[in-house]
Amino acid sequence: MKYSQLVFAPLSFTGWGALDELVPQVEKFDPKRILVITDPMLEKLGLTARATEPLREKGWEVEVSTDVEPEPPLALGERLVKFTREGNFDLVIGFGGGSALDLAKLAAVLAKNEGNVADYLNLTATRSITEKGLPKILIPTTAGTGSEVTNISVLSLDSSKDVIAHEALIADVAIVDPALTVTVPPRVTAATGVDALTHAIEAYVSVNASPTSDALALHAIRLMSRAIRTAVHDGENKEARTAMSHGSYIAGLAFFNAGVAGVHALAYPLGGQFHIPHGESNAVLLPYVMNYIRKSTERRMRDIFEALGGNAALMSDEEASYACVDELVRLVKDVGIPHTLQEFDIPESAIESLTKDGVKQKRILARSPLPLHEEDIRNVYRAAYSGKLTERT
Repeated sequence: MKYSQLVFAPLSFTGWGALDELVPQVEKFDPKRILVITDPMLEKLGLTARATEPLREKGWEVEVSTDVEPEPPLALGERLVKFTREGNFDLVIGFGGGSALDLAKLAAVLAKNEGNVADYLNLTATRSITEKGLPKILIPTTAGTGSEVTNISVLSLDSSKDVIAHEALIADVAIVDPALTVTVPPRVTAATGVDALTHAIEAYVSVNASPTSDALALHAIRLMSRAIRTAVHDGENKEARTAMSHGSYIAGLAFFNAGVAGVHALAYPLGGQFHIPHGESNAVLLPYVMNYIRKSTERRMRDIFEALGGNAALMSDEEASYACVDELVRLVKDVGIPHTLQEFDIPESAIESLTKDGVKQKRILARSPLPLHEEDIRNVYRAAYSGKLTERT
């Protein structure tokens, strides 16, 4: 590859207290009616009020929708787009985890484009997005998905997942405030954190990697690998929460430009068929996919190992790549995420259906440094089921 095309992030405000920037940014759009799409638990806990109350105090009409589910199904996306079209809103704010942000992007854009959500899905599209849609501000309350800086929205189908991807889905403003993540429970912190780490790792080994995405990815790995255990076990640690939020944000920039690959492609069927949270799907597969593709990217896995905190000075690239996989296994275990499919109660008989759906994720698989064909995908699922690391022979 002689050169690379880089897509830049939206106007972004990051750091402790960044939510203070919300009102000044909303003022720029001069809205009358604002739709806030958020997770129902955040509304119940009163966290959403940290965004909505200042807006209402300024006199804006704010409507809150909590019609958000983890791994949102297509039907929910259709319902929320219909609600947004009929609501005559001028601005959409996504406040919450990746599902809330993905749905906010979807609602804002398709509110001004005709047809059903299903018409725009990547694998079966019959329409193209022609209108930018409503302006949108995205505010993550987890450190993990990177949705605030990407151009995709993910939806669950009957047995897998698909995405809508278009530049119109890029936020107008992203506000990343680690103070909003302090109350995130340990298991969610772990899952979203490993998800973000996976974004950075897959971006670094992607065939579309560039010097810029490489720098972002490695810095994200350094930040998060040193903070994730503390963030999981001591959620009120300000330094760890800040590192995780910033790491997740720049990992999002890295994978937005370089893409993710095999881990995500194989995680989608786990979410679609068994409703395993996306972050946990990535976490359980991460060591197995990386070990399987190891020979194709040894030098880069050496870099990842060192970014994870390892010392490869006296190692060959091969030895460092094995050490990288070992460290990923330790990290996933340390943050308390199950490390085999059996621990998620997935039967061995499901490997075939998972494989069939995994093969369909051609857009993502194309970025893998090792081409993953049907038998390769089957082998990875078998390894993740048994807990025995394997690689292509």
